[in-house]
Amino acid sequence: MHEILSVKQAYMADHLAEGAGIESYALMLRAGKALAGAALAAPHGGAIQVLCGPGANGGDGYVAAKILHEAGREVSVYSFGDVARLKGDAARAYLDWHGAVIPATPDIITGDGILIDALFGAGLSRPLANEVAALVQAINASGAYVISADLPSGIFGDNGTVPDVHVRARETVTFFRQKPAHVLQPSREFCGQITLADIGIPDQVLGEIQPQCFENDPSLWPDLPPFPSVTTHKYSRGHVLVRCGAALQTGAARLAARAALRAGAGLVTLLADADAAQVCAAHETEVMITSRDTKNTLETILSDRRVSAAVIGPAGGVDAAMREDVLAIRTHQCPLVLDADGISAFADTPDQLFAVLDETCVLTPHEGEFARLFPDLADRSHSKIVRAQAAAKRAGCVMVLKGPDSVIATPDGRVIINTNAPPWLATAGSGDVLAGIIGALLGQGATGFAAAACGVWLHGAAGAVCGRGLIAGDLIEALPTVLNTQL
Repeated sequence: MHEILSVKQAYMADHLAEGAGIESYALMLRAGKALAGAALAAPHGGAIQVLCGPGANGGDGYVAAKILHEAGREVSVYSFGDVARLKGDAARAYLDWHGAVIPATPDIITGDGILIDALFGAGLSRPLANEVAALVQAINASGAYVISADLPSGIFGDNGTVPDVHVRARETVTFFRQKPAHVLQPSREFCGQITLADIGIPDQVLGEIQPQCFENDPSLWPDLPPFPSVTTHKYSRGHVLVRCGAALQTGAARLAARAALRAGAGLVTLLADADAAQVCAAHETEVMITSRDTKNTLETILSDRRVSAAVIGPAGGVDAAMREDVLAIRTHQCPLVLDADGISAFADTPDQLFAVLDETCVLTPHEGEFARLFPDLADRSHSKIVRAQAAAKRAGCVMVLKGPDSVIATPDGRVIINTNAPPWLATAGSGDVLAGIIGALLGQGATGFAAAACGVWLHGAAGAVCGRGLIAGDLIEALPTVLNTQL
């Protein structure tokens, strides 16, 4: 159940279920039951206030209220909007409630029990204002244990950004499949614990919807990381070339190189100028080191067909030499992970870079680097999914727009959103480790999309193993634990 549906696709799923003979009110009854179940299981007692909005989300609330009342709980129901104007299933649910309904105003919020937020769902299209904004602010100030139906009211379903006024939920109960706001930040943070409820929509409707967006999970890349056979040798496990920076900036490339080894590459070579090579040699044992000179050039190394992937960019310098090396690597059609300085080096000439990329290449920018290469797509008030898709299409390669909700996108519009990244990953060198992991998977023959998705997931899982206090090098040492226990 890793598909992520847009709001429009979620509505389509409802309609397709009706077309398959499932009554829409039956779906609402199951949604309300799931919402009531969350309230009954909540680690918080007391009276229950149910706030119902003017649409289908409010209908879920009325159903939940009836079930909770029948379960013996003290329930009060409040409506935002004129109940006489309710339509369809929401009107039917209101009539089935058979209890009092009080107008929802800020002064009715008690804050001493559970509050079910069934005001507005994922389909909200404009920020909350005036009376409803005051109501939501009262909810957030109350201290009540808030359970939201579908999404916390005020948050837009297709966008991870959040307006100024929105409910802060402790739990969110959503239905059939998650929507982008359930997995993107910062909206995900305000959902609290998310429960995905089965309300009877058959999975077969996905065949007609054909979703292109998924939450990252090992089931999406089942053959990665590759498991070697008894006849495997080091070169068949991939030879990854990592370009090193200057003598005082070797650390980033060395992190990437060691990460590539831990992620399964059979051989990793650091390519460095003479002074930097000496520094690397003093630190590295398992990583091969080669020094550039007039005889041992990048072209010479790339002529060895056993080089199966390259990682370039970590602390490598933002200059013409960086651009020349990227273009040389792609002249040999070598799969590539381009990170950090390798991205920023093309800020003034992005078309030159895009002309040589394909889907064997993975760009791994954070938001700052992304803005340098795609300044017109840098507005974070727009969907991160849409921005990553547009960038991948323009660049012609796989895009990893990094963050706590890294979005992996392909030129044809497929998207995977990663959700397992702990906050401890926000540390210097973490991105260099990620570049090395993805490089190792590319070098072992994975597609760019699969290598990126698997690499980002492994990176997050390693961070969770390390926990508080991690530094980038710890991620590398945690990879065997992840590979041996979680895959």
